Amino acid sequence: MHSRVITRKSASNLALAFLLLPRAKRDAMSALYAFCREVDDVTDNESASAEKRREQLAAWRTDVRRACAGEAPQFTVNRELQPVIREYRLPFPMFDELLKGCEMDFDTKRYENFEQLDLYCYRVASVVGLLSIEIFGYRNPACRDYAVFLGKALQLTNILRDVKTDAGRGRIYLPLDELKKHGVSPDEILRHEYTERFAQLAAAAAGRAKDFYQRARRTLPAEDRHAMVAAELMGSVYWRLLQKLEQQRFNVFGPEPTRLNRVQKTLLIFGAWLHLAFGAATPNYGVP
Repeated sequence: MHSRVITRKSASNLALAFLLLPRAKRDAMSALYAFCREVDDVTDNESASAEKRREQLAAWRTDVRRACAGEAPQFTVNRELQPVIREYRLPFPMFDELLKGCEMDFDTKRYENFEQLDLYCYRVASVVGLLSIEIFGYRNPACRDYAVFLGKALQLTNILRDVKTDAGRGRIYLPLDELKKHGVSPDEILRHEYTERFAQLAAAAAGRAKDFYQRARRTLPAEDRHAMVAAELMGSVYWRLLQKLEQQRFNVFGPEPTRLNRVQKTLLIFGAWLHLAFGAATPNYGVP
């Protein structure tokens, strides 16, 4: 299965979370993840022109529309995704929103405020959550709000971790009005310049991420907690990553990106499994 190979090679935190799923749902999530990985790679491929990448994303949009319409998709990943789309009734508008989020990276290198950034976070992260919970299965519609909140929390954590990498691509996701408020110029970030002012800017963004983790924690219905075990593991991993960023006062301009090591991830998987096995009533993230 081509999608499973892509998922294994990625070594991502999302792929890690699949370990807690039954085999059929794990394969379905691998197919969904492979689609997300492929379109994200197109977006970030700086060796191709923006025009070329737009054309490639348009081809992905056309092909996944075929898959959703029951027609024959051309791309291998979409052929493997099609049975998942059919079984879990994944709608094309959700894939379209995700692709619109990818396209925002061509058009928007700066965000004026958090309201603008919120749309980006919804498209590239919350939409993936909304698709994922259809595969996980849920009974209470409040799970959709949970997926939106958790997706935004994870994406803001990603943004804080990847400030240096994104600056290398000319992108600054932290909003310009927040930069101005904290006395940080865009050029300082592009130069990878760490200051106390940047630490305060990042801490403010982390506060927003924490709020979304807490909203997700409060919103997840008790009857669906078991089904959301993979999402909950993601919440735990990224919550721990946010804590690690806080501990280093958001100095993300060093030679290596901030990550959790294998032992930390293994402990988090074990903790998520214990929560599942013993029916813990609350998630192990988002604690004030």
